[in-house]
Amino acid sequence: MPKKSFILAIDEGTTGSTALLIDKDGQAVARTYRELNQIFPNPGWVEHDPTEILRNCIDITREVVKKAGISFTDIKGIGITNQRETTVIWDRSTGKPAFNAIVWQCRRTASICEELRHRGLEPVVRQKTGLNIDAYFSATKIRWILDNIPNGQKRAENGELLFGTIDSWLIWNFTGGKEHVTDYSNASRTMLYNINTLQWDDELLDVLKIPALMMPRVMPSSMVYGETSPGLFEKPLPIAGIAGDQQAALFGQACFDLGMVKNTYGTGSFVLVNTGDKPVFSEAGLITTLAWGLGNKVTYALEGSIFVTGAAVQWVRDELKLIKNSSEIGILAATVPDNGGVYFVPAFVGLGAPYWDMYARGAIVGLTRGSNKGHIARAVEESIAYQTRDVIDTIKSEACCQIPVLRVDGGGSVDELLMQFQSNILGIPIQRARFSETTALGTAYLAGLAVGMWHDTNEISRQWQTSASYYPDMSVAERERLHNNWKRAVACAKGWAKQ
Repeated sequence: MPKKSFILAIDEGTTGSTALLIDKDGQAVARTYRELNQIFPNPGWVEHDPTEILRNCIDITREVVKKAGISFTDIKGIGITNQRETTVIWDRSTGKPAFNAIVWQCRRTASICEELRHRGLEPVVRQKTGLNIDAYFSATKIRWILDNIPNGQKRAENGELLFGTIDSWLIWNFTGGKEHVTDYSNASRTMLYNINTLQWDDELLDVLKIPALMMPRVMPSSMVYGETSPGLFEKPLPIAGIAGDQQAALFGQACFDLGMVKNTYGTGSFVLVNTGDKPVFSEAGLITTLAWGLGNKVTYALEGSIFVTGAAVQWVRDELKLIKNSSEIGILAATVPDNGGVYFVPAFVGLGAPYWDMYARGAIVGLTRGSNKGHIARAVEESIAYQTRDVIDTIKSEACCQIPVLRVDGGGSVDELLMQFQSNILGIPIQRARFSETTALGTAYLAGLAVGMWHDTNEISRQWQTSASYYPDMSVAERERLHNNWKRAVACAKGWAKQ
C-alpha cells in the first residue's frame, strides 16, 4: 500500500493559530490550535507580539505531526495563510521585531489617513491599489512604526529594517532569513501595491516616505519559495503556498469561476466574489483585490470587509458575560421569538464595507423595559447577517450580477439560527461547506498544486461538498422592514468618535 502524503496548512489568524494536516482527499487528519494574546494599549489600538506568533506556529506544527502519528517525511509541503494587513517591521540583522505587530483592526493611524485624503489622494490610491484610504491597510501602519521607534526612518533608508505581513514574517523566520517574500493576495492589501502593473508603486511609497528596500518580493500564490531551515523541524520542508486568509477561503471554497461568492464568518466577515482576470473597481465601498496568482495568471476579486462579527460574539462572552462559550450565542438568541425591536451595531473599530466610517462606534438601539439578554444576543446574531446583506447588495449593483447562492464557512457558519436568518435576510439559499476551515484548506490546495499533490483546479472543484443548506422562509415585506430598521441603527452609530 503506498504511503500517504500530506500538506501542512498553517492558518495564522487574528485570535489564534491553527495547524492542519490535509490529505489527498482534501480532508484534515489532525488539527492543533493555539490562542493568541490580544494587546490593547489604547482605545481602538490592537497589537500582537510577533515572537509569540512565530513561537505558536512552530509549536502547533510540531504538535499536529505528533498528534497525527506521522513523520515530517510524510509532508510534501507547507501552505501559509494569514490575517491580512497586520504589519510587522523587524531588524534585518538581528531578526528581532522593531515594534509589536499592528493588527488590521487597529485605528491608530486614522489621522494619517485623513491627511492623505485632504491631499486629494483617494482617487489615486483607489485606481492603483483598488483600496480606499483607511487605517485598515498596512501602509499607514508602516509609517506610524517608523515614526515611533528610535531612528526608524534612517534605519529603513539604510536597509536595516524589513516590512512584512504575517506570511512574510513567518517565511523569513522559517527559512532562517533567506526568503523575504509575499504573494499577490497579501501585497494587494498593503495600499502600496499597484494591482494593474503588479509592482510596488513608487509614487505611493514616496507619498508615505517608505523605502522600497523594506518591501518583500511579490510572488505567485502557488510555488516553492524556499525550504524551512535545517533543525527547525525533523527535515527541511518546502514552503509552497501563500494567500491572505480570505483569498485562501475563496480558493478553498472552489470559487474558481467568474461570479462565484463566499462569506467567511470569523473575527470579522469577508464576502468575496471572483471577478476573473480583470479588476472591477468599486464606487460604492467595496475593495478591488488580487485573489491569487497561479503561474503567470492572476485572478481578481471584489471584497466587502466587515470588521466585527465573531468578535461581537466574543464581546458578549468576555465583557457582558452573558454566555460561557461562543457556541451558546444561538441558544440564548433562540430564547426570544424575535429581536423585540433591538438592533446592535458592532462598530467597535469603525465600520468597514460599504460604509468605511473610521469614527463609527458600537451602539445598541431600540431598548425598552422589556428588553432582555435574549434580545441582545439575537441583535448581535442578526447584526452579522445585516452586515453581510449590505455587502451582497453592493456586490450585485457593482458587479452587475445576480447571486443565486452564497457559500459560507468559518466558525459562525455552524450556527443554525444565524445561517437561517442569513438566508432569510438575503432571500437566497446558503450552502455551508463540508470542510468548515476553508481558509486552511485553500492554502493547502495552493501548496499542493505547487508540489504535485493535486493536478489542477478541476480536481479540487470535484472535492467540494456541502454539509448543510438553508432556504429563505421569510416574507419580502418582513425582510425589508428588518433591514430598513438596521440601516436606521447604523445611522445612529456613524461618526460617533469624530471630535
